[in-house]
Amino acid sequence: MFSLLKKKLSEVAKKLTGKAKEKEVKKKEVKKAERVKREKEKTVKKKPKLIEKIVRKVTVKKLDENDVLPILQDLELSLVEADVAFETAEKIKKNLVNELVGKEIRRGKEKEVVLNAIKKTLLKILDVPSIDLVKMVRGKKKQGKPFVILFLGYNGSGKTTSMAKLVHFLKKKGFSCVFAAADTFRAASIEQLEEHARKLGIKVIKHRYGADPAAVVFDAIKHAEANRIDVVLADTAGRTHANRNLMDELKKIVRVNKPDLKVLVIDSLTGNDAVEQAKMFDEAVGVDAVMFTKVDVNEKGGAILSVTHTIKKPILFLGTGQGYEDLEIFEKEKFVKDLIS
Repeated sequence: MFSLLKKKLSEVAKKLTGKAKEKEVKKKEVKKAERVKREKEKTVKKKPKLIEKIVRKVTVKKLDENDVLPILQDLELSLVEADVAFETAEKIKKNLVNELVGKEIRRGKEKEVVLNAIKKTLLKILDVPSIDLVKMVRGKKKQGKPFVILFLGYNGSGKTTSMAKLVHFLKKKGFSCVFAAADTFRAASIEQLEEHARKLGIKVIKHRYGADPAAVVFDAIKHAEANRIDVVLADTAGRTHANRNLMDELKKIVRVNKPDLKVLVIDSLTGNDAVEQAKMFDEAVGVDAVMFTKVDVNEKGGAILSVTHTIKKPILFLGTGQGYEDLEIFEKEKFVKDLIS
């Protein structure tokens, strides 16, 4: 997965490493000429500090803006091609300039320094407060209350399947779950949720199509409280910014039920549109965390960097297939390591 983004980062790493080595070769040639000149001159006794300074100049070099800017400008365009939003690509470029310009690089360490700079830059982009979902659920369970998760996202993003995968994950951790079929707008949405519930061995709380979604979630919470169920996972209808009624409905669900976690599900193949979706939902109701679907067939991967940088919210999981077990906990260190390895 993410082969295009990985390729682009690898290309810039090679170019920057090559530039650093080229600078070292030129410096060696200059030092050789200086050494020949010195040998012809009268030998004088040098103080230890002066000797150390000369050795340091021979073994250490610095990259300047002229070395890195042309390469990083190309990188910026390459990142945009890999679905990284322009603002995010620009931020990555600026961070890399700060990391590399004036950086002392020892001979033979060029590649290591460049890769570390790229790693540090990407980790900065992904540096947002993390969420320990299992710990949060356990905390509510100790209080004798169900943990309520509200799922947001466009129709087709993979919300319902992601809910089912998360139930599978939570059940393996020892938690009981119930679905709230609060998408009362889309035809067959309730039946789809019921099919997943049947396979997972859990119950669905539902009303008729066209019913008030906030009331469905409310009833699901009451059912969980009465039956000591640990987690309520609530589906919602797909939203678009053009449909004001649906957005207002979503705000009502949040206002009435006060979910513990609002999770935005994004299809990773949507590219830069993922950023606009993230902004819209975050501005409307406040997103707490993100799940990306279809990452197993996504060769670009830029949306993950862009969404995190834009709304500063953590990524909980990556959907990596169709099976219930195909849910990967997002680890930013592993994600970055895979990109630059």
